[in-house]
Amino acid sequence: MTPANKAKALTASLISLFLFLIPVPYQGQWTIGIGIFAEALENAFYDYLAPFMTGVLILSVLATFIVKILPAPIRGNMSPFLQELLDVKAAWIVFRVLGAAFAIMTLYEIGPEVVWSPVSGGTVLYDLVPVLTTWFLVAGFLMPLLLQFGLMEFIGTMVRAVMRPVFKLPGRSSIDAMASWMGSGTVGVLLTTQQYESGFYSKREASVIATNFSVASIAFSLVVISFIEMEHMFLQFYFTVIVAGLITAIICPRLPPLNRKSEEYYEPVGKQISEAVPEGISRLQFAVNNAVKRASEVKSAGQVVINGTRNVIDIWLGLIPLVMALGTVALMIAEFTPIFNYLSYPLVPILELMQIPEAADAAPAMLVGFADMFLPAVLGSGIESELTRFVIAALSMTQLIYMSEVGILLLRSRIPLSLLDLVIIFIQRTVISLPIIVAMAHLLFF
Repeated sequence: MTPANKAKALTASLISLFLFLIPVPYQGQWTIGIGIFAEALENAFYDYLAPFMTGVLILSVLATFIVKILPAPIRGNMSPFLQELLDVKAAWIVFRVLGAAFAIMTLYEIGPEVVWSPVSGGTVLYDLVPVLTTWFLVAGFLMPLLLQFGLMEFIGTMVRAVMRPVFKLPGRSSIDAMASWMGSGTVGVLLTTQQYESGFYSKREASVIATNFSVASIAFSLVVISFIEMEHMFLQFYFTVIVAGLITAIICPRLPPLNRKSEEYYEPVGKQISEAVPEGISRLQFAVNNAVKRASEVKSAGQVVINGTRNVIDIWLGLIPLVMALGTVALMIAEFTPIFNYLSYPLVPILELMQIPEAADAAPAMLVGFADMFLPAVLGSGIESELTRFVIAALSMTQLIYMSEVGILLLRSRIPLSLLDLVIIFIQRTVISLPIIVAMAHLLFF
């Protein structure tokens, strides 16, 4: 442990703490450092982000087709990064084409209105894509500071004694939760994905963390509670979300499909983690040793910049097209078909039994969150009962599996979660957290 490596680990860790984990007040709400940068970029370039990202989506399609028509020997000599990004299977090509097509139709308002409507393609292109573009630009470049300089190793070793028995997870998973809580659930998923692909989480651990700890941020919670006009109850609301979320995170990983996921690590890298403290050394000293050792593996700033650039390119060309395609389809289903109304019929008598007013109107709002995290608040905003609006908003914060954002991230990642898995986990989280939220609402607040 040379002084240079100690200084490197300490400096990068302090910067990472400010950027990803320490909440700071900004424009009347709490966020994190990367959130300030991302929001500033979004505000400065908002008018240009939709056409810019439409161009990026078109570029993604063109680059993919060019690579696919190249002779196999040439494709084989491409870098592994470009092969993985552009030499993709037919299903992903279809989604990239759909994403580009939907973006063009929405930008120019051409074709069927069901595609480019403000509640479908318009929501994705003008509300969701700009946020993801700027957040992932900042987070993608800066995430190597969090992952490669020892902070994960230090905190992981220190809190392992809590995370392992309670959640059956390594200590470093607490950082994923904190990054989500203070910043963005999508950042939490991205962090979990990179940790899994680096050999720090097993398949089960990555699946559990991504579906139970990628929580909605405090900032988004404020947006939701404001939208349903209940700002005066934010403390009660967020306390309810935390309690229901923690209980659900304890129970859900012990149920299938999560408890049946393999304990094997990502095959190309194998297991790269050791948080168990050896005999003869304190936990603090072992945590420091692990952090400095990790930081010593970083040989140049150039490699950190390259890794950050690859993160951003991968997200912009590989992920955003899927968000545009699947997000638009999900919102079209939610807004222009009665599917969620039909699916919610069995919920009505249950809600009535729980003494939830306006149960028939509330039921669809409790399922539509599977399509997009903001839809429950939209559907629930017209309900008169404050109790019902409170329950809908709190439940939407604990369901976590939103196909327009988190769900797409997970399906595209190497974490072994299928669409059926996500549906089951969404239902489980709803079933577990709903009675907790209703009980707290009745007993404590209404």
